[in-house]
Amino acid sequence: MTTHPRRGVLSIDEGTTGTRAAIVLDDGTAAPPAYRPISVHSPDHLRVEQDASEIWAKTAQVCQEALDWAREHRVEVTGVSIATQRATVLLWDTATGEPLTPAVVWQDRRYAARLRAWEPDWDARLIEHTGRPVGSRASLLWAADVIRDDPAARRAHEAGRLAFGSIDTWLVWRLTGGARHVMSATNAVAAGAYDLRTGDWYEPWADFLGCPRDVLPRILDEDGDYGHTDPSVLGVRLPVLSVMGDQHAAMIALGAHRPGQAMCVHGTGTFLDAVAGDRPPAHRRPVPGVLTLVGWRSRGTATFSLEGYAATTGSAVRWLCEEIGLFDSPAQLSALAAEHPGPSRVRFLPALAGTRTPYWSPEATGVLSGLSLSTTKAELARGVLEGIAHSVCDLLDGVERALGAPVTELFCGGGLASSDVLMAAQADLIGRPVRRARANETASLRGAAYLGGVRAGLWPDLPAALAGLGDVPVFEPALPDAARKQARAAWRDLLDRHITDVQEETPS
Repeated sequence: MTTHPRRGVLSIDEGTTGTRAAIVLDDGTAAPPAYRPISVHSPDHLRVEQDASEIWAKTAQVCQEALDWAREHRVEVTGVSIATQRATVLLWDTATGEPLTPAVVWQDRRYAARLRAWEPDWDARLIEHTGRPVGSRASLLWAADVIRDDPAARRAHEAGRLAFGSIDTWLVWRLTGGARHVMSATNAVAAGAYDLRTGDWYEPWADFLGCPRDVLPRILDEDGDYGHTDPSVLGVRLPVLSVMGDQHAAMIALGAHRPGQAMCVHGTGTFLDAVAGDRPPAHRRPVPGVLTLVGWRSRGTATFSLEGYAATTGSAVRWLCEEIGLFDSPAQLSALAAEHPGPSRVRFLPALAGTRTPYWSPEATGVLSGLSLSTTKAELARGVLEGIAHSVCDLLDGVERALGAPVTELFCGGGLASSDVLMAAQADLIGRPVRRARANETASLRGAAYLGGVRAGLWPDLPAALAGLGDVPVFEPALPDAARKQARAAWRDLLDRHITDVQEETPS
């Protein structure tokens, strides 16, 4: 009897603090991922940077390990899929292949104060065309400044060998041996100058920022033509089947495919994305920090989403553990939190790099309050997780206001989603069930692979890729409605007072 080899997709998940690769198999599961940490540098309180050469080198290492696993287990690899951190950008020399700048990470706020002056003239136009206001980042402005001020970048541009892109652009360029200078739609949206209606760069904003158009990559569907890997890079020639932002890949893998469904992913930050349909949603009212995005583009058709995010939830937990030393690890924090019956009197606002929703305040800082001589480590741990749960509620409230409709299903994933305390707190404070998706720790890996695998014929559609994973565990709300309203009111009071103090302290 002839047995057919198993098939799979080599999937890359390049995040902010690490890069992974694994073979996603034709039953929808992922093989054990290979992983390498990636350094993040903060030269000052506004700048956040990475080494693009380190990103590439470690991505190549994990890809080789994943391909070795496929050979050992006799899995036929049909192609490559890529999910990346969004809005992290760099410039490089296409002749030497070397980065000319550090990669500027999505948490970077160096332009926040400068951009505020442009809000009155540009916010309305940008929201209409790009789905977002001026904001606190401007990738194309950064590129224009570097080209103007850095001699090496200026010479490379004058010679026609300068390329701009986000991390997906960089990885595809390296994987294809320089054959493709492209960017996926989900990453282009995050770069801040993507026209939601035309599917191309919004030229008036790009021109105003001064970024030369000849350095910009071509924007493609998430399952568009990204070429093939150069055999000299990974040792094999494989089609690059799909490329997308990591949060959107997670949406696919967690099961948020239809309008009314949403996902919440706890990574470095916490992202909440709701599916909005095949047209850009008309914001019924402006909501700070809630953006209209492309969830994904496939075969010429876009699925749109609304997103809110808190930038430093997971990184705040790591900060408490690694920098401050209050806990040995996130796992210990979660275990301690389970020892306290709750609710905690401790209030923790995880805003270590500003707030976005319900207040747009890039200058805001974190808050830890409610401490007394009777506060235990367990109560402190529970207060930290409850603070993250309140932040999720703020994001959900903002997304629903912008959508003009309720979110009917919320799927959760990411590292902190493994905490039963956090999932239960989210259900209690939202007042609705919360679903923790199966295998959520590999969501971005699997989501990108599912989209690419549909293109390669591994599955007929996206739901079929998820079918083998089984039902998801559900956390039902247990907090009485009156107690929930009281807890949310106390949180809003803390947030209101803190933002007022920040605004009074910030020079005009």
